[in-house]
Amino acid sequence: MSIRLYIWQRLTAALLAPLIFVHIAVIFYAMRRGLTAADILSRTHGSVVWAAFYGTFVLAAAIHGSIGVRNVLAEWSPLSGRAAGIAAAIFGAMLVALGLRAVAAVVLL
Repeated sequence: MSIRLYIWQRLTAALLAPLIFVHIAVIFYAMRRGLTAADILSRTHGSVVWAAFYGTFVLAAAIHGSIGVRNVLAEWSPLSGRAAGIAAAIFGAMLVALGLRAVAAVVLL
């Protein structure tokens, strides 16, 4: 793995740690309050803060995950480094597209 990818993966890991903590805290809060999916969606509808939070989460997870997939493919598959990079980029783009679509569904619903 190149130094650039190593740094990006570590930076996204550092960013993901607090995002995951907040996400899990929100889940526990919603469960303890007995909130339904409709209650949660009514609270997130139109919220720029939640859109930014989960948008950041999606982008960081997509970058982090695609670098990891690239490394696994490069080390454990017959793909060349370039082919592994292309496959990982496609995987990352799919994660971004699906994740941002989910964020839009929750915030813009």
